[in-house]
Amino acid sequence: MSKLFGTDGIRGLANQYPMNAELAFNLGCAVGYYNRKKQNQNILIGRDTRISGDMLESALTAGLCSAGSNVLNAGIITTPAVGYLTKYFQANMGVVISASHNPFYDNGIKLFQGDGFKLGRQQEIYIEEILFQEKYKKVQNTGKTIGRVVYLKEAKEVYLRYIIDTIPPNFQKPDYRIILDCANGSASQIIPELFARLSMNFKTINDTPDGININQGCGSTHLETLQEIVLKEQADLGLAFDGDADRVLAVDEKGQRIDGDQIMVIYTDAFLKEGRLGNNIIVTTHMSNLGFDETINELGGTVVRTDIGDKYVLKKMLDLNSWLGGEQSGHIVFLFHSPNGDGIITTFQLLDALNKHKERISVQANRMKKYYQKLINYQISNKKDLLQDAAFHKMSEEIQNNLQKDGRVLVRFSGTENKVRILLESKEERNIQQCQKIIEDFFNKFTKLKENNP
Repeated sequence: MSKLFGTDGIRGLANQYPMNAELAFNLGCAVGYYNRKKQNQNILIGRDTRISGDMLESALTAGLCSAGSNVLNAGIITTPAVGYLTKYFQANMGVVISASHNPFYDNGIKLFQGDGFKLGRQQEIYIEEILFQEKYKKVQNTGKTIGRVVYLKEAKEVYLRYIIDTIPPNFQKPDYRIILDCANGSASQIIPELFARLSMNFKTINDTPDGININQGCGSTHLETLQEIVLKEQADLGLAFDGDADRVLAVDEKGQRIDGDQIMVIYTDAFLKEGRLGNNIIVTTHMSNLGFDETINELGGTVVRTDIGDKYVLKKMLDLNSWLGGEQSGHIVFLFHSPNGDGIITTFQLLDALNKHKERISVQANRMKKYYQKLINYQISNKKDLLQDAAFHKMSEEIQNNLQKDGRVLVRFSGTENKVRILLESKEERNIQQCQKIIEDFFNKFTKLKENNP
């Protein structure tokens, strides 16, 4: 069982365990030890714009070099770029220092294999074993065996050329205005340069990172600012990335949110009959709207659902030879181009699809049927207590009975926080409201019971 790595690498409050300099240094030592017998001991590192990135990058680099690995430093770059650059520069592994869409005070570390895929669970467990058992201390590198650091000044340009190569050859540049929210993250320089190079009609916002404003009231987790600006400037489309640019959400000309489900529907509607979806199987998670399945089925595709998390989406895609998969959050994988979700690749695939029908994005997005959804989060002190509570299971059954065939309830526990997340979904909004009241009543009683019987 993994002790350190979660569903998407290691993540936590910066400068506290496990996201402190000591752990980063030791992890670097462990990763270096893991690669010690490989002929190629180059490890590529990239990071986002968080203030803690310098600290963690320095510590991780020191650990890797002390273990004999050479560090290829790509600087501030997106998470999917690290995956691509690791393979391009033939590094044995890649590391990205980022907490994705989290606030600036968090940070994280994700590891990539040499082929650009994220590290598998068994590999993570083996590295943890090296780390916790301090096996890396068995090797003391001195003299010429100490690693070096190479700064990859060309990393951004290599990635930009790669993105341009993923744009379909018959792509027609849109003649409408686009607002781009860079979330003050790792794409803040890449996106403006790319769109300027392609002579697009655009404006960027939140593209001046200062170390603490990443994802702060902006980006894909806070669409309000982008919605306001799209309406104010009468733009035709808004696109919002997160801090490490592995996901993107859209805003239509009316200021309405367009989620990952709708983006995949737009793409499917445009290209399903042209072979751009391979076997027409689309993978998504249990969080996607039930209307997504109905819409895709009507278009002639097949939806397969899997556990929440991009690594589970990718695994299922590989198992089924699916070319398109993603999450409602805007993390979408076009496997023909990359094994990782890339918000910039998604942007140009979306623009290409929108051009197919020559209709506004609001029209195309609204082709997807949508059930009413409500996600409720509750703080809990002990997951085990809740799972063993008979009243909790009775409440869950009551909700499902209320929703009947026109909806569902999905209960899941956070892997990193003491929270239970309950997703309610129904064709009728009043059903959601009734079920929410049942849940609130239960947790009020449950909380009081635990307070009186600690």
